Amino acid sequence: MDSVLTSSAAFLEPYDLLYDNAVQAFYNGDYRNVVRFMEGALSTHREVRRTRVRCRLRCQDQHPFGKTFSDLRFFDVVLRRAACMNRCIEEKLGAQSVHKVSEDVVQDFNRRIPYNYLQLAYQKLKQTDKAAAAAHTYFQANPEHVEMGQDLEQYKDLQNVREEHFVDREARPHQHSFTAAVRLYDKGDYDAAVSLFEDALLEYYKADVECRALCQGPQKFEGHDHLRYRYSLHELISDHFTQVLHCEHECVRDLATRPGRLSPMENYLPLHYDYLQFAYFKVGRLEEALQCALTYLLFHEGEEFMTDNVDYYREMLGHDVHNILLLCTMLQYLLGGPLIYDSVKLVQDSVALNGTQRVLLDQVISEDECADLQQLAHAVTMAGDGYRGRMSPHTPNEKFEGATVLKTLQYGYEGRVPMKSARLFYDASERARRIIESYFMLNSTLHFSYTHLVCRTAITGQQDHRNDLSHPIHADNCLLDPEANECWKEPPAYTYRDYSALLYLNGDFEGGEFIFTEMDAKTITASVKPKCGRLVGFSSGGENPHGVKAVTSGQRCAVALWFTLDPLFRELERLQADEVILALDTQSVWNQGLNINPKDEL
Repeated sequence: MDSVLTSSAAFLEPYDLLYDNAVQAFYNGDYRNVVRFMEGALSTHREVRRTRVRCRLRCQDQHPFGKTFSDLRFFDVVLRRAACMNRCIEEKLGAQSVHKVSEDVVQDFNRRIPYNYLQLAYQKLKQTDKAAAAAHTYFQANPEHVEMGQDLEQYKDLQNVREEHFVDREARPHQHSFTAAVRLYDKGDYDAAVSLFEDALLEYYKADVECRALCQGPQKFEGHDHLRYRYSLHELISDHFTQVLHCEHECVRDLATRPGRLSPMENYLPLHYDYLQFAYFKVGRLEEALQCALTYLLFHEGEEFMTDNVDYYREMLGHDVHNILLLCTMLQYLLGGPLIYDSVKLVQDSVALNGTQRVLLDQVISEDECADLQQLAHAVTMAGDGYRGRMSPHTPNEKFEGATVLKTLQYGYEGRVPMKSARLFYDASERARRIIESYFMLNSTLHFSYTHLVCRTAITGQQDHRNDLSHPIHADNCLLDPEANECWKEPPAYTYRDYSALLYLNGDFEGGEFIFTEMDAKTITASVKPKCGRLVGFSSGGENPHGVKAVTSGQRCAVALWFTLDPLFRELERLQADEVILALDTQSVWNQGLNINPKDEL
């Protein structure tokens, strides 16, 4: 390997050259040289990065700007730093111009393309343990790559490939420690979680320093053509340092973004201190808990629950009490608000459902209303409605049929179904909206995002040996990523959805239980058996992954509801339906030639 990595001058070979050699070897079928050159390219790429970070940090320490500042002093420091960095880097790597690579190569390494070649080469060389590691590393940054996912499943079935072989060779230490810490925290192993959270913070700040150091190099001036326009020296300097500041600011986003993802994890750094303050409390380390709570408030000044925790920790430290449980500042939040309607019964709250922002209610509508809505569903629902025309969007073993509020009102207006039944669909969904808004004590209006009367029917002859779900585990406003223990709030997810609800119309079928799970999409935390008038409501984010077990016999019908707090994302058809209802209520609909044009949102 040394002969690959060094030149006659004992400097590192440029990694783009090694990468190109590896690609050429791959297309020549020379898989040993693919491994030789590609591993060399990856090693050199890491060494170039390490060297640049070390040299820039060293030169910043040797040539600080100091407290006194003048033009001459500024230029003196800038020039000395530049000379220092050039000398330091060239001592380790050779001429810097040799290690300037194209943007295409940079992007290939960012996307972990070398590992795709490596897994294929190792596979050809029958080194399946290394192939599995390369495949796993590539897949972490390219989760949409179907073939690689299939390859990974095949590796798992091989006898000589063990679980420990599936390692991410490019794992970022701060993210790796944080993810492992959260898993221990969720299991209640607070001692072990504390240690890993502490490691995660140390690694985070180390990565932050390195990221900012890498920003000190040459910058791209997007939108600026310095060859065409004559900028003054000070304008050029200002532009450069503006780009440096922008780059350093982006470090916050970069450190919170997992490979292959567009969006960073929300509230990433403050979350470390939130988890730590409670973990410290659970192991009796109140002083550290107080410090973490105060640090969290630096990010979110005045946050009520953390301010209450700070007061509690200070009180406990003042009285030297270490074994009292943390006061529940969210008691009212957990108990929920009023249910508005006298007939509605609370069956289970968030605690009973083993989660947060969850509720199970009964008697939201009556038996007669359930029967009317079921008959309505049989008359108006169409296969594939709401599912882009696909009759079986989630499983080939069931047929899905749906209808919107506006379509139902149109059928009622045309006399194809009783207007009373069409109106009932509208009123029942509004009743559910008001209950959810009240129970979760929302301070702003909850708007409909989508309303759907939907039935799923087991297809006869296709139920033997089923092992799939009627609706796979998912979250309603983010992309669930069980491997990373995250839910990514980015397109194509419906990121504007805030709350969800399902109002069941019947229970005379087999299977079809609604389930909540952990973020792993496997561990079931609560199960709900549908029946007439039962409503399950919950917040739409990653805190509530859910799905539906297979319907193995009969038909399961429900009113599916999604809500948003953002009026910009109100359901268009619902607004049109509101106009129809208003016209009906004022008895003017019969004299108006309403042109109702149903248009599905989904």
